[in-house]
Amino acid sequence: MKLNVSFPATGCQKLIEVDDERKLRTFYEKRMATEVAADALGEKDMPGLTDTTMPRRLEPKRASRICKLFNLSKEDDVRQYVVTKPLNKEGKKPRTKAPKIQRLVTPRVLQHKRRRIALKKQHTKNKEEAAEYAKLLAKRMEAKEKRQKQTAKRRRLSSLRASTSKSESSQNEMF
Repeated sequence: MKLNVSFPATGCQKLIEVDDERKLRTFYEKRMATEVAADALGEKDMPGLTDTTMPRRLEPKRASRICKLFNLSKEDDVRQYVVTKPLNKEGKKPRTKAPKIQRLVTPRVLQHKRRRIALKKQHTKNKEEAAEYAKLLAKRMEAKEKRQKQTAKRRRLSSLRASTSKSESSQNEMF
């Protein structure tokens, strides 16, 4: 039976062919997960797995992970610590290739953040002012309605007085 064993600490993997039934018995009826006890394969280091190290094929691309890798602070420029890959072709000028850093905090990003926060503050301020203005309008409408009722009441009273005075004067003329 063939077993593919990997050792993430060194980045190596090895294909082992095991013919001994006793050594394989520990793996029977087990679900292969990320970690499986491989004590049956032996105590010694496996040549080609634990003694060699494979360099990482791709270095981190995200700004925070580059900071974590090189133990950088917020003030350090992440762009200087990007791992570059040299490209040397015969007959051509040697050049390097570097990945585009993602989530890089630039002045433009900070400006966008400031603008977003300012717009949010402006929006809440406008809402508060609109609510205040609506209260003022409601108060004015209430006062206007009150005035209209009073003037209507005065007109009605004055018209009643006028009509009663006319009727009295007309009755006086008859007699």
